[in-house]
Amino acid sequence: MPKQRSFIEAVRAVVRDVGRGQIVSYGEVARRAGYPRAARAVGNVLANSLGLPWWRVVRASGELAAHGGEEQARRLRREGVAVRNGRCQPPRYSERQITRRRT
Repeated sequence: MPKQRSFIEAVRAVVRDVGRGQIVSYGEVARRAGYPRAARAVGNVLANSLGLPWWRVVRASGELAAHGGEEQARRLRREGVAVRNGRCQPPRYSERQITRRRT
């Protein structure tokens, strides 16, 4: 029987695959990780994980994180994402946007 990945490992894998200049919502990360009702828990994983591109994860409305919003805006702008008044264009998803790494 194959080993099932933990929630934390699954979230990390999804966030690592978000490309430069792309954004994704907390809910979409949870869905792609296989836990569609765990959007709030995604925020906890990001807050406690070093080395992940946390700034690419925003609220479904396009609002930036409540804590660290200025740093998030700076990093997103550097990647070419337009940020105005603490929000960016709400993320739209296609299967091509987040390319999964083959393991």
